[in-house]
Amino acid sequence: MQQSQTLNVPPIEFRIACADCLKLSWMIAALVVSSVVVAILMASSGPGLDILGQGSLIYLLILAVLTCVRYRLRFAEQGTSRIVRDFAEYTGLFIFVSLLCAAASYSDPVLARIDALLQFNWLAWYELVAAYPALQIAGRIAYANIYFSPLILMAAFAHSGARERAQCLLVSFWLAAIITLTLFVTMPAVGPLSYLWQGPIPYMPTSGTFQADLLPALRDRSSGPLDLGNLEGLVCAPSFHSTSAILYMVMGWGHRKIRWPLIGLNSAMLLATPVEGTHYLIDMIGGVFVAIVALCLTSLTLSLLSGKKMLISSGQSRMPAGALAA
Repeated sequence: MQQSQTLNVPPIEFRIACADCLKLSWMIAALVVSSVVVAILMASSGPGLDILGQGSLIYLLILAVLTCVRYRLRFAEQGTSRIVRDFAEYTGLFIFVSLLCAAASYSDPVLARIDALLQFNWLAWYELVAAYPALQIAGRIAYANIYFSPLILMAAFAHSGARERAQCLLVSFWLAAIITLTLFVTMPAVGPLSYLWQGPIPYMPTSGTFQADLLPALRDRSSGPLDLGNLEGLVCAPSFHSTSAILYMVMGWGHRKIRWPLIGLNSAMLLATPVEGTHYLIDMIGGVFVAIVALCLTSLTLSLLSGKKMLISSGQSRMPAGALAA
């Protein structure tokens, strides 16, 4: 009988057990502290924030609407109202963390040398994409999935009432951002397009030459105020797109209806990242490790806060009492 039960368990099954132990007030307090740190960094590096810029106003309006919805439905406990309340909360927190990451953020010879040792030819990859417009369009769409997958996840979490999974994603994403920005300080890079390519650029990827153009301006404090609607990622290594792809796939694994669509979307994003994100292969490998560390730290943090053992594992797992396994 025991053997029969074992055979019924899928051979590979990721399960995340995180208690609903984080109060919303704790998460808001953590984000306030993060905001203060980012504000100090921005003040010390020169650029301010164009709070009245069109892009900034759009994001502030979205956050205001989500906040109002969350507050208006704060007592909802079931049905559509509860789903809408949770979706507004998860999406608002995710957007806020994403804006902090983008607002906060030259080791190219070393990174290029590591890629050569890994037998990865970035120039050949770029030339292939530059030669085929269809690959360019597909790459841009796939690279933008960093914004689509979290919406799918938040909707699924809100619909199923998986509050603990939403908290795991939010905390993991936040910790991954902190780790990424910390590592970026030790190895700032302009990316392979600016460093390796010589001559006119036949195809300008999504990230373009943003790092090479802005980093010197930030250093000499000649850059203008930042518009939240026109932020571009400054971090070359490690790749935060790669980090996000791993987080999205792991967090979505427990929801059967969105599991494989998320794997397909994020696998495509990983394939598009070298060119559209102008990343070295080693950047992406580093991003994968950042995601793994962030997941482990999230499990440890929530374990300490709740006093229960949290699991992020594969295979047949023993779940703590009261934990949700979707």
